[in-house]
Amino acid sequence: MAQAKTTENTSKLASYDAYFEKVQSRKKLPRNLQEPLTDAFAKIPVSSFPQVPGGKVIEIDAETTIGDAVKILSESNILSVPVKNPAAQNSSDWRERYLGVLDYSAIVLWVLEGAETAAAALSASSAAAAGVGAGSVGALGALALGATGPAAVAGLTMAAVGAAVAGGVAADRGAGKDAPTAADMLGEDFYKVILQEEPFKSTKVSSIIKSYRWAPFVPVATDSSMLSVLLLLSKYRLRNVPVIERGSPFLKNFITQSAVVRGLVGCKGRDWFDCISAHPISELGLPYMSADEVISVRNDELILEAFKKMRDNNIGGLPVVEGPKKKIVGDVSIRDVRFLLLRPELFSNFRQLTVTGFMNTVASATHDATKLATPITCKLGSTLSSVIDTLASKLVHRIYVTAEDDEEVVGVITLRDVISCFIYEPQNFFDNYFGFSAQEMLVK
Repeated sequence: MAQAKTTENTSKLASYDAYFEKVQSRKKLPRNLQEPLTDAFAKIPVSSFPQVPGGKVIEIDAETTIGDAVKILSESNILSVPVKNPAAQNSSDWRERYLGVLDYSAIVLWVLEGAETAAAALSASSAAAAGVGAGSVGALGALALGATGPAAVAGLTMAAVGAAVAGGVAADRGAGKDAPTAADMLGEDFYKVILQEEPFKSTKVSSIIKSYRWAPFVPVATDSSMLSVLLLLSKYRLRNVPVIERGSPFLKNFITQSAVVRGLVGCKGRDWFDCISAHPISELGLPYMSADEVISVRNDELILEAFKKMRDNNIGGLPVVEGPKKKIVGDVSIRDVRFLLLRPELFSNFRQLTVTGFMNTVASATHDATKLATPITCKLGSTLSSVIDTLASKLVHRIYVTAEDDEEVVGVITLRDVISCFIYEPQNFFDNYFGFSAQEMLVK
């Protein structure tokens, strides 16, 4: 067991190295520009970075329900939030005070696991043979039928699985199916239960924060260097970095990828920024991924399939494409799950809802025409400065690169890629600066 865990941790660290090595191999920014930039960021203290809006980091208690947590994320227009341990309110150690970071990614995993657990419960030869009846299968029943995922323990209640069975679903139709396929087999009542009643209303953040964590809680101190933050947000795949003051357990700041890119906009007029950002992205090696590496979703696929692709590939968004040439017609992101959770009455046909149907419903119900507007794209000839401007002004996390003569997606540039463009990791920097404890947190 210990050996397997060590192998898994080594694999995670190796994946970080692989991404950054690929970036460095494709990056065309001269080393004589990267070196002084990296040295400069290593000398800038984290304390100099602008505070979060309002000057106070939003936090939630681990006893908060998932429903209330989604409302906080949505109303505050944030993607993630630190989770406090109610049993350690008076602790002076941040390791005890904070349990982790909750984001939409974790919530999507939880919802998908719910669908997959229900599908597993229905995979027996018949509901009767498996002892499944309306209102009779709870978390333990799902476990007995082979559903061993965290959601089975976290609270896929009797009502949810019972509703799927009572809806007239033949058990053998769900056999061996994954979430998207099984979704079409589950009764509408299942989704009404899981999204409107249970376990959505009663499951606490504490139940899923560790099982579904994409974002480990890896803080830096106010006197740390900005280079450490930039590396955590790029090479080490973190979407946010908590900031603490040495000797204090309270968060002083919460630096996100978006905030860093907005900070780059403020660097316009500085020689180092202008001489780099004036170049077309193709001259800088962007996009770092090739056309065949771009993961997309067809507009006629189920929306649940889109969320599953994000989960399986550990990414936060997908271009929506149509036709054999994969013309981009829209995009969906991990944060769009909030519409399913906060406005479930809009999606009574969720089991048959396509990506296009989802985007149309959201646009109509929220009067958010951007869901149907022209997707945010750029061309290979676009300058890095214009790409950074778009990412910052549109408040998006990725921009899709399209072919010069049509709207075929040939690449994607993320916030992470933009940050990676300006820096490299000095030899032994991670080991010398972060030490073993940070490595341990990153691979959890």
